[in-house]
Amino acid sequence: MQKNKLFQSIVATSLAAVLFTGCAQMQQPGQKTGQGAAIGAAAGAVLGNIIGKNTKGTLIGATAGAALGGAIGYNLDKQAAEVAKSLETQVNTNPNAEATSDSDIIVTKNDRFVKITFRDKMMFPTNSAQPTSTAQYKIQKLISVLKNYPQTIIQVVGHTDNRGSQSYNQVLSKKRARTVANLIINGGIPNPVYEKGCSFNKPVVPNTSAANMALNRRVEVYLYPDRKFIVDQCI
Repeated sequence: MQKNKLFQSIVATSLAAVLFTGCAQMQQPGQKTGQGAAIGAAAGAVLGNIIGKNTKGTLIGATAGAALGGAIGYNLDKQAAEVAKSLETQVNTNPNAEATSDSDIIVTKNDRFVKITFRDKMMFPTNSAQPTSTAQYKIQKLISVLKNYPQTIIQVVGHTDNRGSQSYNQVLSKKRARTVANLIINGGIPNPVYEKGCSFNKPVVPNTSAANMALNRRVEVYLYPDRKFIVDQCI
């Protein structure tokens, strides 16, 4: 009897690991936290039924699985809310937030990453890669939140408007991204931090007016829960 229980325990642990991984992999863009919970509940129910071979076992497994699956999406929700609060703003749920908002800082999220957009007018003097004192203060506030998420992968991406040559703006956007990345690294966090410059290759709006150009000059900070979600944000 004891051996049988030990065997069931080993099987349960192994299956739980497999089902947890499956839940994480099944989370695709556009799915919500509730869907992660539903996937977890289904997986947990299967596990509970295998081990308990009865309704009670199934229900226990489903409850545990729902909590586990829900956590997959919840971490990004929680992180986005904490980041927005630290930067004295709110999570913007408008899918066109960058193109329509003139806020200095915009925090958005989807099921793959949290994104913080810093507007150029707040971040840097004209043609400079040296952050303003306000920008440095805001980045330090962001770092205080990132210290709670050592598993987060950080990507810093610089963008410009289309004035000047592509090569000049490539260098400038890269310098600005690197400066922000270095500020984050020097803040004492263990997270991997990557930077990239996009020149004027990915505007959020056409560069047809001074107002539009101001929207395109920006530095974006992406917070990924896993390396597999990282993409080239210049494309």
